[in-house]
Amino acid sequence: MQYPNQDPNHQMNGAQMTPNMMQNTNHGGHELFDAHEVIASLISMLDQYQMYDQHIQDQELKDILQRQSSFVTQLYNTIVQSFQSGQDPAQPTQQYKMTQNNDTVYGLKPGQPKKPNQSVSDLSDQGLSAYMLGQTKNLATLLSMTALEMTNPVLRRVIADSVPNFIEMSYETFLYQNKHGYYQVPQLQPQDMNQMLQSYTTVQAQGNTAH
Repeated sequence: MQYPNQDPNHQMNGAQMTPNMMQNTNHGGHELFDAHEVIASLISMLDQYQMYDQHIQDQELKDILQRQSSFVTQLYNTIVQSFQSGQDPAQPTQQYKMTQNNDTVYGLKPGQPKKPNQSVSDLSDQGLSAYMLGQTKNLATLLSMTALEMTNPVLRRVIADSVPNFIEMSYETFLYQNKHGYYQVPQLQPQDMNQMLQSYTTVQAQGNTAH
């Protein structure tokens, strides 16, 4: 992935800035706070994943956690490099590849009511996978909002490119949970679903000159 470079002739307060000066001043104040929040959240996720790893029993879930952790560690380095230099990172953003298929199990099955754990010994793969999903969903949201407030074009692109990866990680964990019955998906009755699906129709775009 290529990122836009800073204009070496960028002007600030009427004075020409050198590349070294630009590296230290090419961030807005609001952007600095947002970037700190993103980086701190990535650290938090990686720290949390280390704790989850000690308690996960299912090897499949452990593999998902370790694969996501490795990917986010590299992303963390890429964001830190871009944040500090304002230049292209040494390692461009990558595309996360999940291993789950896209099959979703629909319907609800009865189960035991949920309640808070009373001790660490109550931790289960069901709960730990839910914590993982919460981490990646929160980061997908945070990165989306942050990308809208970025002024540095390189950092903005790195942040924006990372959003689909956290969506993919969230989807991967959801599919694992769904397959094991941890995340059940109810559906509407067929007639209600069909009525919802047929609630809209397309229109011709104004000014469309296509034939």
